Amino acid sequence: MITTRRAALALLAAPAIARAQADYPGRSVTVVNPWAAGGSSDSLARILMQKLSADLGQPFVVENRPGATGTLGHASVARARADGYTLLFGTNSTYAIAPHLTAGGLPYDNERAFTGISLVARSPQMLCVHLSVRAATVAELVALAKAQPGKLNFSTSGIGGTSHLATEMLMSMAGIDLTHVPYRGGGPAAQALLAGEVNVTFIDAITALPFIADRRIRPLGVSTRTRTPLAPDVPTIEQAGLPGFESATDFAFLAPAGTPEPIIRRLYAATLATVRAPEVKEKIDAAGLITLAEPPEAWQPYLLAESAKWGRIIKERDIKPA
Repeated sequence: MITTRRAALALLAAPAIARAQADYPGRSVTVVNPWAAGGSSDSLARILMQKLSADLGQPFVVENRPGATGTLGHASVARARADGYTLLFGTNSTYAIAPHLTAGGLPYDNERAFTGISLVARSPQMLCVHLSVRAATVAELVALAKAQPGKLNFSTSGIGGTSHLATEMLMSMAGIDLTHVPYRGGGPAAQALLAGEVNVTFIDAITALPFIADRRIRPLGVSTRTRTPLAPDVPTIEQAGLPGFESATDFAFLAPAGTPEPIIRRLYAATLATVRAPEVKEKIDAAGLITLAEPPEAWQPYLLAESAKWGRIIKERDIKPA
């Protein structure tokens, strides 16, 4: 009898659920950014959500919930109702790297807690040196580092961040030894290079390009497989002599696992239209970002590959959490 009643209730509720999905969004949507305000993730999220709000007719409100390398914000979304009204704007430093560095494991299943809406954009990193460093190319930096093992130092946004692991990959592939100086965020790490406190830093293009234009730091290479149009004379690190080198900060739009497929598809279609809108694309291009807009079905294969890649680097380089 109980089973029959439940089945009857489910049949009665089905049309209402279908209508809610078809009318989505029917109210304000919270988009969690697991990093502090003012960073590249926050800036990009606000550009995209402003356009999504206008196109879908409801506010998409960015809410910053920083802490624990982004995992606090991820955990809050993993616990949220899978109804499309709490979403996540994450980066690969959390969803692909943090699981390999979190002592005791994460409070959520990283590979199953989220459904991909879209892999939205990629920020190339620029390998930069202070002007006092006598190196104008990646090859010259490698030669200098080999001549002075451990003497050159590098700043990062902290242990396990994309700038840290990009440098560990560089050291591994080039056979050099640099000294790590971690800071509390990408901004302080970049300022340390500008001030000459450190010699070398991987900086997201969105942050590095203005300093490069002002000739305050010297770029040696771009971390992605293609050059950035905003600095076309700077070769990729692969072109500079390290075949296979590739690193970037990737931005993904995610929802709690179990979010209905019609809602995911509506969000993806709106996201695709957003990144292709001329006024948005102009801002993304000006920030030195690469637009991706990968569909939902591409998320899981990408996540597994990205996680495996950085997991290998972390294991090979014996990187431990602070």
